[in-house]
Amino acid sequence: MDLAYWLGQAVEEIQEWTGGWEAFDPHPATAVDEDALREAFTDLTRRLAGSYPFFHPGYAGQMLKPAHPVAVVGHLAAMLINPNNHALDGGPATSALEEEAVGELAAMFGIDPFLGHLTSSGTIANLEALFVARESHPGRAVAFSSEAHYTHARMCRLLGVPTRVVAADRGGRMDLDALERLLALGGVGTIVATTGTTGLGAVDPVHEIVPLARRYGARVHVDAAYGGFFTLLAHAREVALIPPHPWNAIAHCDSVVIDPHKHGLQPYGCGAVLFADPGVARFYDHDSPYTYFTSPQRHLGEISLECSRSGAAAAALWLTQKLLPLTEHGLGACLAAGRRAALRWADLIDRSQHLDLFQPPALDIVSYFPRVRPAALSSIDGASHRLMENGMARRPNPVYVSVSRVGAHAFALRHPEVRPDRDDARILRSVLMKPEAELYLDRLHARVEDLARTGTEPGDVQPSDPTSEDAAR
Repeated sequence: MDLAYWLGQAVEEIQEWTGGWEAFDPHPATAVDEDALREAFTDLTRRLAGSYPFFHPGYAGQMLKPAHPVAVVGHLAAMLINPNNHALDGGPATSALEEEAVGELAAMFGIDPFLGHLTSSGTIANLEALFVARESHPGRAVAFSSEAHYTHARMCRLLGVPTRVVAADRGGRMDLDALERLLALGGVGTIVATTGTTGLGAVDPVHEIVPLARRYGARVHVDAAYGGFFTLLAHAREVALIPPHPWNAIAHCDSVVIDPHKHGLQPYGCGAVLFADPGVARFYDHDSPYTYFTSPQRHLGEISLECSRSGAAAAALWLTQKLLPLTEHGLGACLAAGRRAALRWADLIDRSQHLDLFQPPALDIVSYFPRVRPAALSSIDGASHRLMENGMARRPNPVYVSVSRVGAHAFALRHPEVRPDRDDARILRSVLMKPEAELYLDRLHARVEDLARTGTEPGDVQPSDPTSEDAAR
């Protein structure tokens, strides 16, 4: 799509709407000097050019990519009005868009009825879910896997909620035997299951956690901030892509969090929380002396811990879901491409003489490390870090990967042949969120393998591009 054209259309059509009101003179206090603006804007764009190339498939590091152009257009169109979706007073149009978009998210998970809304991030969405967990089972602990996102421990500390950490198995999933032993001790009110850990992309067995939790009277909250949209592939024709059972079980959980600013193609500032029991709205009860008077219906701010919330985020998500609907062949096609890329790269790494797979990918995050001798945590740690640095420094075709720290015990579960001469080691981690990674994968693998082959010793010279075909491209 022609992004410049549609951005121009957004500006023109919003100006047409605002121009229909009685004319007024802008206050001189808001005026800016055009020459000063030009100079500052030039400086801004120059400095932005110092960013990593998140848009390029050669960037296979953190879970970062630009928002879809459709989302940018929707965001800009609403941002020119700057609605606040705390109350209908501040965002009558975008509040309706939010309710529609969030309803589609709930339908994707099969949650009906539901209570939900957008948030400024997955962290805030999880805070709200844990807040409801505390209010539902006061004094009882929240349990989560050792591989779960660190936000759960932080948010529980903020809320004054006790926590319990459950061991993970050799796939990075919550260990069910360890969970049952913990539940048998009593005192656990909520279990956090993660569908897509941000380190390895592991998917907890939600379908087995739910009946276990119910047996011991515990709630289940699903942190699907990273992997939630993979629900779209649970019944894909490519049945080998993901096992459906954990995703189908989300419909039977008490709450779920998802981040549209990850696989949902949105700008940052767009998370969401959904509750299966609309009655939890009682925990949000509060009074405001000057809002909520424009409509008798419940306002979004009455079911949210946040006050000011971006109406532009709702507009962007709504527009994106109209063009790339929450179906297997809509948005699901983007996730399927990344999943296929991860599976193929894992196969290439398995056959490599210079790289080892840390564990098979469950979603689109690939974890691996340079094959070094001696096979010890210290040598793997150093080689992984050097490969990341050498990849970024490489010219003319840099490669961007990230590293993740793994404990000695977790390493021993997967690679007992590696000598544990330290407590942990960095390994390489690549997030293949961009569908283009599927088309670029052969080049990416060749470059990473070449870096592993020639860059396992400190002080190595940067390698040349591995193939003339790559150079021609």
